[in-house]
Amino acid sequence: MKKALFNYFVELTGHPVSSSMLQFITRSRFSRKLIRPFAKTYRINQDEAEFPVAYYDSLQAYFTRNLKKGSRHIDERSNIIISPVDGFVSAAEKIGPNQSFKIKDHLYSIKDIFGDEKRAIPYKNGFFFIFYLSPSHYHHFHYPIDGELLSRYALGTTSFPVNDLGLRLGNRPFATNYRLISEMMTSFGRIAVVKVGALNVNSIHINDSSKECKKGEDFGYFSFGSTVILFMERNDSFTPLISANTEVKLGQAVGEWSV
Repeated sequence: MKKALFNYFVELTGHPVSSSMLQFITRSRFSRKLIRPFAKTYRINQDEAEFPVAYYDSLQAYFTRNLKKGSRHIDERSNIIISPVDGFVSAAEKIGPNQSFKIKDHLYSIKDIFGDEKRAIPYKNGFFFIFYLSPSHYHHFHYPIDGELLSRYALGTTSFPVNDLGLRLGNRPFATNYRLISEMMTSFGRIAVVKVGALNVNSIHINDSSKECKKGEDFGYFSFGSTVILFMERNDSFTPLISANTEVKLGQAVGEWSV
C-alpha cells in the first residue's frame, strides 16, 4: 500500500492538472515528512546522498539529491562508453534493418524518436541502450563519453509514464513524450543522449550550455522518474558489455570500441 502511494507521487499520470498538483505537493515543506518513509520504502542507500536526510526540505529536494563525491567509479578508459545513469537496462541492441526497434510490443522508428529523417540518418544501423530510472534511483544524468556538443533540442509536449505499465499501455511514449536530445561528436562517431520525460510537468533540467562534454560529468537531472536512451552511430568495432534486464550504476562500462 505504501509503495503504491509513492508510485502515485512519482509516476501516476500525464494529465496536466494532476501533474501540476503532484509538482506542488512534492516541492512543499509539508512533503518533508515523506522523505524517510520514501527512502525506506525504496531501500535507498542514504549513505550515498550528499547530505543527511534531515538536510532536505521537501520530497522533491531529496528525489533530486546529489551523490557524495566518490560514490561512483567512472571508467576512464578512452574506448569505453559508460552508463550515464543509475538504472535498469531495458534494451541493448542494434537498430533493425528498417531503422526500427520494438519495446513492450510497440514498434518505434529512429525517425520517430528524433522527429526528423535527416537527424536520424547518422544512427542508421547503429546501436542503442535504454536505461529506465525507477523512484529508487539517483536521478541525475552524466555524459557517457568525452566529446563536443553538436546540438540540443526538445520534442513533444506532454508526457505519460515510462514504467513497465506505461510502455505497454501508453501511446508509444518514447516517440510522443516530451524529450530533450543532446547530440555529441566523439572519437567514435555521433552519440545522442535522449532524455524522456515521465510526467506532464516535463521536468528535465540541464545544468549549463557548455559545448564540452566530459565523461562522467553531471549535466542535468530529472524531477521525476524517467528514461535515458543512448543512440550510437554505427561502428563495427563496437561491442556491448551489458545485456537487457540488468541493473547498472553511473560510470559502469556498458560498451567498448576496439582500438
